[in-house]
Amino acid sequence: MTPVVQLDEMVRTYFTGEVEVPAVRGVSLSVEAGEFVAIMGASGSGKSTLMNTIGCLDRPTAGRYQLNGVDVGGLNRDELADLRNQEIGFVFQGFNLLARTSALENVELPLLYARPTLGRREQKERAARALALVGLEDRAGHHPNQLSGGQQQRVAIARALVNEPRLLLADEPTGNLDTKTSLEIMGIFQDLNGQGMTIIMVTHELDIARYCRRQVVMRDGRLVSDQAVRDRLMASGELDRLRQEHQAMNLSP
Repeated sequence: MTPVVQLDEMVRTYFTGEVEVPAVRGVSLSVEAGEFVAIMGASGSGKSTLMNTIGCLDRPTAGRYQLNGVDVGGLNRDELADLRNQEIGFVFQGFNLLARTSALENVELPLLYARPTLGRREQKERAARALALVGLEDRAGHHPNQLSGGQQQRVAIARALVNEPRLLLADEPTGNLDTKTSLEIMGIFQDLNGQGMTIIMVTHELDIARYCRRQVVMRDGRLVSDQAVRDRLMASGELDRLRQEHQAMNLSP
């Protein structure tokens, strides 16, 4: 089976004046369909550059990148945008929701660029299904300022899913959330992964990475570790534990 992501000796170098800044140095990485991968590393390790390349937001300086068997390096800007819109869903640390727009309308936004163009009714139906996937069907008419941080991130996840992508990219998706809400979001990711969604997530939090199935660690632009998660955590179990702790605290004199 063709990997969803295939990087072969990928290099990305930036130039500041006459100074070369190597961000990624010869990374080879294969991600199969249905994997849940955490990309980790300190600031400046190259993980964000790697994620931007996988998301077709940036191009390699050298090496090869194939997304679902398509050689990304041979695509022009419009072809790259079409591939990105059709194949990839993005979730960011900042929710990036339009303030004066309902949850349903925020989720519909990627469908405005879909090819072929969808009818208005189908757009609403698909957006409603995406909201139902993250448990927010009853908040479809609410604006972002009427939603909690966790609910806003759920809307952002629904927006990423509405085009039915094969790959979901999440960049520090729990960075702005408290512990309980972070676990709820990781629970959603685990459920989606259980349904077959391929997920790649950038995080600097080891505890969050343990909810994934595989951890990739970068340092100085190079991949230094790639291993399966041995002691994988399940978000639902951790949430139950937190609730029990909170109940015990409330009951204590």
